[in-house]
Amino acid sequence: MLTMKPILSPSSLSTISPLFPKFLLSPSPHHTHQTLILPTIKTPKFPILRRPFCSYKSSMEALRSARSGEVHVIIGPMFAGKTTALLRRVQSESDNGRNIAIIKSDKDSRYGLDSIVTHDGAKLPCWALPDLSSFRQKIGKDAYNKIDVIGIDEAQFFEDLYDFCCKAADYDGKTVIVAGLDGDYLRRRFGSVLDIIPLADSVTKLTARCEICGKRAFFTLRKTTETKTELIGGADVYMPVCRQHYVNGQVAVEAARTVLESKNVDFDTCIEIK
Repeated sequence: MLTMKPILSPSSLSTISPLFPKFLLSPSPHHTHQTLILPTIKTPKFPILRRPFCSYKSSMEALRSARSGEVHVIIGPMFAGKTTALLRRVQSESDNGRNIAIIKSDKDSRYGLDSIVTHDGAKLPCWALPDLSSFRQKIGKDAYNKIDVIGIDEAQFFEDLYDFCCKAADYDGKTVIVAGLDGDYLRRRFGSVLDIIPLADSVTKLTARCEICGKRAFFTLRKTTETKTELIGGADVYMPVCRQHYVNGQVAVEAARTVLESKNVDFDTCIEIK
């Protein structure tokens, strides 16, 4: 008969380490060898520390109670109907019972400073300001808090457009509707209009009709030799054109300028593109 021997006998345990005292070794009635009995070790219970959620909950409740703002951008060349689309949208919001305010740059005084006017003659009263950051101070804190929708026309003239839209929509719960040129007469970015595209809930790209061929016009061609980016003017200075006539028009303008300058003729009074 085979008998199984314990791997460690009591004597070997005592020999190996004094950590196994003899009182832990008790005889078993069913075996010839002694059995090792280890005491039950109770895991100490430590108090569970919980984070106070009062500040977190109050912050979340404040966020939930805050009004959700929006940013909508309307872009395109001149004579594309951007101001018309802005006024239509703002008027619709007003008809739905929301309080509105319209802002335009004080640089544009073609139709007066107290109204925003489309090329078709439609108009609404507005605030003409040098910058957007002064709007809240201009109308007062209480009046500002009551406004639901803010329309901004000729947005390319406002350098603080991004900061204003970000604060008004993200923190003040305003719906901001922005209309402006996305590019200048050289088809380069104009002001900060393109900077607010990442903030926008929607972006609408409008087109005009090419003044030469009648096709869809995406670009604005300047008829004069003035090279500064900001040049306020209407049909006497600008015209909407398609891609083909933009390129051809730029070539024609440059050629005419060269000829007229060589003859000492005032270019601005002579050039007219048809």
